[in-house]
Parts: sequence; C-alpha cells; structure tokens
Amino acid sequence: MDTLSYKTISANKATVNKEWVVVDATDQHLGRLASKVAKLLRGKYKPNFTPHVDCGDNVIIINADKVVLTGNKWTDRVYLSHTGYPGGQRENTPATLMKKGSDRLLNKVVKGMLPKNRLGAKLLGNLYVYDGTGHKHEAQQPKLIDINTLK
Repeated sequence: MDTLSYKTISANKATVNKEWVVVDATDQHLGRLASKVAKLLRGKYKPNFTPHVDCGDNVIIINADKVVLTGNKWTDRVYLSHTGYPGGQRENTPATLMKKGSDRLLNKVVKGMLPKNRLGAKLLGNLYVYDGTGHKHEAQQPKLIDINTLK
C-alpha cells in the first residue's frame, strides 16, 4: 500500500483559496445572519477547513440597516462593556448601537461568534459592513450569495 495516501492535508497561508462574497442582509434575522457570516469568515463551508488558519472568505454585508430583530429585542437586550476604569461598566441596546452605525451592531454580534484569540481578531478584519446597496470592493469582483441556502 502507498502510505502517502493516508496523510492528512492541512491548509496553510500559501494554499488557502480566499474569495470575496456579498451577503444581502435585507429582512434577515440578526443572529442567524451573524452565525452564517461567522462560519463564512472562519471557512467552515470549505472542504479544506483548518482550525488554526485563516481559510475563510472576505465577506461584504450590504443593507445592514435593514436587519430584523423579533419581539422587544431592540430595546430589552443589553450588551455590556467596560471602559477599564472603576465604575466604567456601560450598557448598550441594539437600538443604540444601530443609531451609532449598523456596522457596530453587526461587528459586535459576529465577533461574539468567532474565536477569542488573535485568529478571531484577524478574521473580524475580513468583514465589511455597509448600509445600502453600494460598497467599495467592486475591484475584487465579489460574488453575491444567498445566505438562506447555507446551513
């Protein structure tokens, strides 16, 4: 038998095939959209997924201001952050984050679904969020994907 056929092939920075994809967030539920985008950023939909390598795609989210939350989550859900100073705990709701910019809300939600290490910080750099349909990444020729077809 040929023993070379039993070797596991692990992706590295040189062999990774990164693509640019566009996701339309119109009428998408925030958590479901964010979990699928996190899997795209991580590269989990690719057959050569390697846990310790950035093998995911660059994701462009358009129409981020049209994302949907059900029930009273716009005002009742609370995101906590801390400034680092005594008494510096701050509260934010999705509505206040959306007023500051929809990219803040989506970045916060997707960041929570990525690894909490240097790789996760690098993967979050591959996410681009825009209100409306326009974006500045036409030169990369991104392909539009339907997020509802992904599991």
